[in-house]
Amino acid sequence: MESASDSTEATVPNGAAGGAGSQPRTAALGLLACTALVVGNMIGSGVFLLPASLAKFGAISIAGWVLTSIGAIVLALVFGRLARVIAKPGGPYAFAREGFGDFAGFLIAWGYWIAIWAGNAAIAVAFAGYMTFLLPSVSDQNLFGLIAALAALWFVTLVNIRGISEAAFVQVVTTVLKILPLLALAVFGWFWLQADHFVPVNPSGQSDGSAIAATAALTLWAYLGLESATVPAGDVRRPEVTIPRATILGVLFAAVVYIAVTVVSIGVLPREVLSASSAPLADVARHMWGELGGMLVALGAIVSTFGTLNGFTLLSGQVPYGAALDRVFPKFFAETSRSGAPVNALIVSSVLASILVLMNFSKGLVEAFTFIILLATMTSLVPYAFCSLAEIMIRIKRGETLRSRALAGMTGLGGLGFIYSLLAIYGSGQDVVFYGFLLLLAGIPVFVLIRYRQARTKLTESPNS
Repeated sequence: MESASDSTEATVPNGAAGGAGSQPRTAALGLLACTALVVGNMIGSGVFLLPASLAKFGAISIAGWVLTSIGAIVLALVFGRLARVIAKPGGPYAFAREGFGDFAGFLIAWGYWIAIWAGNAAIAVAFAGYMTFLLPSVSDQNLFGLIAALAALWFVTLVNIRGISEAAFVQVVTTVLKILPLLALAVFGWFWLQADHFVPVNPSGQSDGSAIAATAALTLWAYLGLESATVPAGDVRRPEVTIPRATILGVLFAAVVYIAVTVVSIGVLPREVLSASSAPLADVARHMWGELGGMLVALGAIVSTFGTLNGFTLLSGQVPYGAALDRVFPKFFAETSRSGAPVNALIVSSVLASILVLMNFSKGLVEAFTFIILLATMTSLVPYAFCSLAEIMIRIKRGETLRSRALAGMTGLGGLGFIYSLLAIYGSGQDVVFYGFLLLLAGIPVFVLIRYRQARTKLTESPNS
């Protein structure tokens, strides 16, 4: 997902590839193209606002980034293996359904969908934060930020309702410009670092272990969506080699950029200033290069967050739409507009994201962003936990005889992914886990209703009825 990072760049190839009966592409993707796809999918809105959320933890947040990066590499390997085992679209939903059955598939689709529309709310808040930086005369008016967030959310919803081609055009334009301001800060910001900003190392008041767990949960937001970059094997040259390598290289590149930008942010601005900023990287650039530098970074952040919002909105329609076609979600979500866009799924997703923005905006931009990304991350971690062990279940269900070495590899890698997912859920905090768990449980009556209607339909259509 930002992430969901930005998941759509992987969605377009998947959709084009189609199902098992589709014709293979004439042009295959190599290592460079796949690596660029992974990087584009992950780097989005999170890194532009995360420094403010991490500021209260101080320099120990770097340890959180390192832990998250290691966990992201493990998860990337897990999804790389699953992409070779299951050649079906749907990502975590398809893997969980194949390994654990229909109910697990529904629960994962439900949680993944929650993560996407909750992520949309967080991205809209980040967009509003950088808009207020460019318009300081209204920055103290909470209403302006709220209107900016909702306007951006519904504008990209309308773009996606018009059709995938329009959404894809917006995505391409915004992706081209997203990495430049980050690279500028990461490369040149080291000349402005002040050593006294890094002490105390952990000013949060929590134990070092708790602080690292909390920052790891926050920083995972920047890696969400890495699973959507596991392109189907039919689109990639030597997928058994290319997909894992490209995913790891992409995660490593993103990790270097994320950590460098965080170090620069902590070292340039005092902790109190950074934690209160609604546009932290723009404030860092303004301190280094003056107003022009701050405005250029803010513009880059606006373009990046807008592109991410567009990408997540596309997914917020496609995920429930695909599940509805499989009769795992209500049929209502399978209805499309004349252009073929899943209009009902898009509208419902954006309504839910808007409600989340309204409920949390009174906390202020940074607090609202922090809470929402933790909620989106927590609901993404449940699918990650299931998928970590899905390959073992899939091979068992297929009746495969597993050699001890292969079983040890699957168990070791899956176990690491599962443990990391649990630790990250723990680091999300009690409130976030509580609300995330309630949202997941809220899907159970929906599954029961779907099954009841399907059973009634079978009875009606049965010749013996």
